[in-house]
Order: sequence, then C-alpha cells, then structure tokens
Amino acid sequence: MQEAIQPKYSEIKVTCSCGDSFTTRSTMSERENAISIDVCSKCHPFYTGKQKIVDTSGRVDRFKQRYAKKPAVQPKADDKK
Repeated sequence: MQEAIQPKYSEIKVTCSCGDSFTTRSTMSERENAISIDVCSKCHPFYTGKQKIVDTSGRVDRFKQRYAKKPAVQPKADDKK
C-alpha cells in the first residue's frame, strides 16, 4: 500500500436530528469535521420498534386518500321491481 496516495483517516463528530451525537472515523477533509444525519440507531424504527413516518411533502397522506376503501353503495328500495 502506498502511503502517499492514501487519504487521511481522522475522527469526526456525527450529530443526529434527534440530538444524539457520537464520534467515528472518516476520510473527510479536516475542515469538515462534523456530519449531520437524519436518523441514527437510537431513533431508527428498526432499532426502537416504534413506527415513525417522516413525511415532508404529504406523500403518505395522499397515498392513504387515494387508496382508502370507499363505503359500498347500497341500492335503493325503489330501484327493485
């Protein structure tokens, strides 16, 4: 392995939107020593067991409205002969 062409591997701070933070190692440049993420292992539904839908543009609501079951139309008594 050639040492001169390898990027520097230094510690950086990772901050989640839930407020949790931890340190890890990365090849990011030294001036970019922090990363912001949306979901971490403390707030991810797979690890917590809680359903949490992040819906920023209303896609989930539009899907539910589009495919919601409509009540069956009952025939009127006057229509039968």
